[in-house]
Amino acid sequence: MRPILLFLSLMLGTVTAGAASGRAAFFMRWDQDWRVAGGLPEKALLVSLQGLANRDEPQLYIVHPADFQWEITEPLFQFYQRKHGVAFTEIKTAADALARFARHAKGYVIWDPAVGASLNVAFTIAGLEDALVVTADQLPLLAPYRLSQIDDLRGRYAGQTDAQIYTDAVNRYWSRCTHDAIMLMGGHRGAVRMPAMADWGIRRKMFFHDLSANPIHAEELALAQRLYSELTPLSIVFGWHAYGKDTEEQHTTLLSTYGLKMEGLHNLPNLSFNCHFSFTPGFKFTNNHHVARDAQLTAGPKVYLAFVQSDSIGIGVWTKPGRGKLPFSWQVTMNWTKFTPAALEYFHESATPNDYFIGGLSGPGYMYPNHIPADKFPLLMREANEMMEVLDERVMEIMDNSAADGNVGNADLTKETVDRYYAAFPNVIGFINGYGPARTRDLRDSRPLISYDYYINPRRPREEVAADLNELIALNRVRPYFLLVHVRESNDVNSLVEITQQLDGPVEIVPLDVFLKLAASRKTYTTRYQDPAEPKHFSGYR
Repeated sequence: MRPILLFLSLMLGTVTAGAASGRAAFFMRWDQDWRVAGGLPEKALLVSLQGLANRDEPQLYIVHPADFQWEITEPLFQFYQRKHGVAFTEIKTAADALARFARHAKGYVIWDPAVGASLNVAFTIAGLEDALVVTADQLPLLAPYRLSQIDDLRGRYAGQTDAQIYTDAVNRYWSRCTHDAIMLMGGHRGAVRMPAMADWGIRRKMFFHDLSANPIHAEELALAQRLYSELTPLSIVFGWHAYGKDTEEQHTTLLSTYGLKMEGLHNLPNLSFNCHFSFTPGFKFTNNHHVARDAQLTAGPKVYLAFVQSDSIGIGVWTKPGRGKLPFSWQVTMNWTKFTPAALEYFHESATPNDYFIGGLSGPGYMYPNHIPADKFPLLMREANEMMEVLDERVMEIMDNSAADGNVGNADLTKETVDRYYAAFPNVIGFINGYGPARTRDLRDSRPLISYDYYINPRRPREEVAADLNELIALNRVRPYFLLVHVRESNDVNSLVEITQQLDGPVEIVPLDVFLKLAASRKTYTTRYQDPAEPKHFSGYR
């Protein structure tokens, strides 16, 4: 490991330096049945078992289907065998998994499928008490192991609101949980739950919740504010917001106001296994830079277009056909240097010359910078700089949707925020901003900040995307025109090739670092920040 990464990982107690190469481990293949009335109870049991079995060493890995949102579990499974010499043996049933790993549990806790929040309470107990999470119907599976009943949540929370349930859980368990991380186990809710990240929370003894950040749920919001205020400064909120309760924008705004970082999603699997592996000996990140850091390019009278995909490289189109046919930038989840470095090594090892990695999102984790407290901003961005150095990245991607709703609304940065980024990142060659289109632009010291002009929805017909881009090209007649395009996860690269063939010229598709150097040479765009007269807040936040 490089010295700075070793320092980060050992400081946080996550990655085991030099561990786990050339050893035996076990794996299971799961299906896509996450229904509460179907496959969820077994998966909840197994993910709790995984968190306990992997607490001290990497023993159990889950391979998900190819259409699972995190598509890399199979390639990473192969990577562990090939690069770390892990010899995997398959376990096919829950009974076999218990026979192998039940010794890591001291008991069990029964959750109530009729009360959704009871599963999160059970996961919290599992981490604190080394317990398996089961339903009453699964008790016969445990009979051979003489495990003690640690708690039974059936009936305890009948008729209670989520605010009441989590208030009780806070009073019972919060003081014993780690305060340097918390598990926001939201996402899918109701008839389908997908808590694939629970193994990590159990291993780290996190508090689990899916409290709402929506002001209409005042009691839940107040409790979430209490929890976030009591976390260690600069902590990570793992997981994802609860679908149907609040929005991504509301919850990310909330945690950003405390200077906390989001690392999702709720279904990100195998972190309790991945965290035991460091980079392979001698490995060093070398990005596919196309220009020198101090290069000076000259833009011609044409349209320059660059494609960028955020949403984490692990849930995009990395394994799908076509990657490498176009210059393409990928926003890296930089925190993975701390708890899943093998995945980052896999991405870099399998990158083509057209794949370029950039930092983000907004800092050392997903946050909204317009709401980061001024006293915490430099500390957070110092951490981001350190990780970008490890990852050999020269571009920072920024996003603040606190005043937007999904892909619609005000995604601009305040001048104060832009000032802070330029001061905090003296070594980057430029910044990009937005998710949907935004209008913040700047150029300082030959380092531009360019916002997205277009967002490609994977469901939008390709001919309509081409027509939209051609309309932008026609409307922006001053040349050069710098057209930055955000590619939503699951867009197929082959379909992007089709789009580029329909564009009105002259258009040149360029790598992002080339794009930014060209944008520095001819400022045909207007310096602009968030207008104080425009809405700054979403859903009542201040």
